[in-house]
Amino acid sequence: MNLKEKLNKYLDSYLNKSEENFVGSFKKARTFFSEEKAAPILYDYADINDFIDINKDENTFQTKLFEHIDNKNLKDSDVYNKVNIDRRLFSKIRSDKNYHPSKETVILLGIALELTEKEIEDLLEKASYSLPKNTTYDLIIRFCFKEKIYNINQINEFLYDHNCKTLN
Repeated sequence: MNLKEKLNKYLDSYLNKSEENFVGSFKKARTFFSEEKAAPILYDYADINDFIDINKDENTFQTKLFEHIDNKNLKDSDVYNKVNIDRRLFSKIRSDKNYHPSKETVILLGIALELTEKEIEDLLEKASYSLPKNTTYDLIIRFCFKEKIYNINQINEFLYDHNCKTLN
């Protein structure tokens, strides 16, 4: 089975299942909300601050990205040149700990670093993104990391074949 056939089978397995799950979830939610009248829960300010302090992850996107770069003994230029990310954008990511990159930029960095499926999920989560299994675009990106496909031209070909926005 070639990669395109494998990708199509992968997409079918998730996209058809997602539609069934959506209908089932909608029916459950409709039943829940029609049977119960939920009263609002009031929290005081201290509860929210405590929650944030306890749950805040100090391991930021920036920290995680440069940890991957260091672990792979790469130079910054190796990373941003491989996927044609502008040097100034990369500099902004390095110097501004509060910079929030686009999802596409995170994916491109993951491709440059040749991350595993789990590693790209983690890096995306650090930037407040995910790869849900209910859209063709995200499934193709996930498939490429799962199958260790790091060639942007090949990834873009898959995206184009399925009428998705291409990278870069």
